[in-house]
Amino acid sequence: MKKAKETAEAVPATGPIKIRIGGKERAFDIDNPVLPDWIEDNKLSAGGYPYDKKMNGEEYEQELERLQIELVKALTWLQATGKRVMALFEGRDAAGKGGTIFVLRQYMNPRTARNVALTKPTPTEAGQWYYQRYVDHFPTSGEFVTFDRSWYNRAGVEPVMGFCTPELHEKFLDETPHFERMISNEGIHFFKFWLNIGRETQLERFHDRRWSPLKNWKFSPIDIAGISKWDDYTKARDQMIERTHKAFAPWIIVRANDKRRARLAVIQRILLSLPYEGRDLDAIGKADKKIIGVGPDFLKD
Repeated sequence: MKKAKETAEAVPATGPIKIRIGGKERAFDIDNPVLPDWIEDNKLSAGGYPYDKKMNGEEYEQELERLQIELVKALTWLQATGKRVMALFEGRDAAGKGGTIFVLRQYMNPRTARNVALTKPTPTEAGQWYYQRYVDHFPTSGEFVTFDRSWYNRAGVEPVMGFCTPELHEKFLDETPHFERMISNEGIHFFKFWLNIGRETQLERFHDRRWSPLKNWKFSPIDIAGISKWDDYTKARDQMIERTHKAFAPWIIVRANDKRRARLAVIQRILLSLPYEGRDLDAIGKADKKIIGVGPDFLKD
């Protein structure tokens, strides 16, 4: 109880939030250390998730190790050939972006495998061309770069939370495919992942962050504000994917209620897309089509 008390004191109190979910109006109190049954019972199945149990931990660790060995091979190939890889990770708050990036990069050489997680723009950056501060972090020869959120902030968080005007939002949706065509034409291996989670899944993860002495730093006022804006974020997500899903820069959708399956699916997709020397297709395995797909149609399945 002492740890819970210390954690509670570290995060500002919010009080109950009324939300409508599953056709019922609910009151979710993030300040209550007891997770409601209606969240506990649906945290995996939320949003029509296709599995009723999480992946076995031992099986996951074995598959992950095989894939991470292949990632080391792929990075060696990048360094030998000068090829470049860039992967964007987008999704709702608590979708599992950071954890997926961690296992992806866990055994890569940090000198040539970088992660980019930009903070709020400085006054100088705010006055620049919108994409400019992201371009500064693009990969050079032989590099593998991941983005924990990217320029797609302007398609989600910014319009939903009122951080940009509707005109800037529309301009972004119009211009981004042209920007990404240049990335593709440059020869960069370019991936855009959307980690999709159900509503009860997100609430359970928020609750876990709120009461964890190790993870409460992840829980922010933006998270609190976003709890009641689920539908707004859904509308922004659908519009973003509809407008910016292109053959040269497709959106790869990953159903991520189970973090283990999601992480494996992401790594598999990257490995199956890179023609690196010594690639072991048996070790990589086949994609789980229940978990990973492309474009707006996969979101509707």
